[in-house]
Amino acid sequence: MKRIGIIGVGEIARAIVMGLQDGDEPGPEVLLSPRGARTAAELAERYQDVRVCADNQEVVDRSDLVILALRRQDWRAALTGLTVPDDRVVVNVMPGVGTAELRQVLATDAEVTHAIPLPTVRERRCITVVCPSHPDADALFDRLGGALPVADEAALNVFSALTSTQTTYYAFLTTLVSWAAGQGIPAEDADRFVRSLYQDAGRTLGDETRSLQQLGSEHETPGGSNERVRTTWFDQANTEALRTTLDGLVAHLHGGDA
Repeated sequence: MKRIGIIGVGEIARAIVMGLQDGDEPGPEVLLSPRGARTAAELAERYQDVRVCADNQEVVDRSDLVILALRRQDWRAALTGLTVPDDRVVVNVMPGVGTAELRQVLATDAEVTHAIPLPTVRERRCITVVCPSHPDADALFDRLGGALPVADEAALNVFSALTSTQTTYYAFLTTLVSWAAGQGIPAEDADRFVRSLYQDAGRTLGDETRSLQQLGSEHETPGGSNERVRTTWFDQANTEALRTTLDGLVAHLHGGDA
């Protein structure tokens, strides 16, 4: 694999580095920007093929593929004035920053692709959406769990919206534990049970021979308690509220920095 540079060393960058370096096969050389100095230094100390550069320009100069992982509020200032040769491959992992907008700031004809890696790239079990498909970007994310190329940025934004539901899922589980504790169950017992319950449900997702609807049906008896909760709480109004929220998020992502 080619030399990889990363500008912006936060949690996603940390996960990418760990996913690349942890494993039986040797990892690629990774060059980190000094931005996120503490994390960058920790990674360089942990892995022999990871180094911290003096500045962002050195990352670009020494890399073949450059990952941009800056915070949305920082990226313009950090990248303005950077010289990116046309033979580099740029992978943008910043949500809500479109390719046309990024090209304008970078003023480069280098190939640019957009990707949505999640923290589970650390364990190499994350499907990463990529737009557009590029051999080097696809190879990078295939190594980290799998690449899923999509046709355009409109589709990419739909997948980005889906990733934004994760903390809502944890809030749902937290509410279950809180409700049980309110019914007199020790919070530690409720937490342990809810984790076990949904870990089991999560394992069934690995069976791709059955649709999500089939998996749900197999956990539900007609007229039973699962059906009662689903139809009473997750009713049409609840469903439409979720759809409306996701529609609004996609519209926001389409608007870039607006």
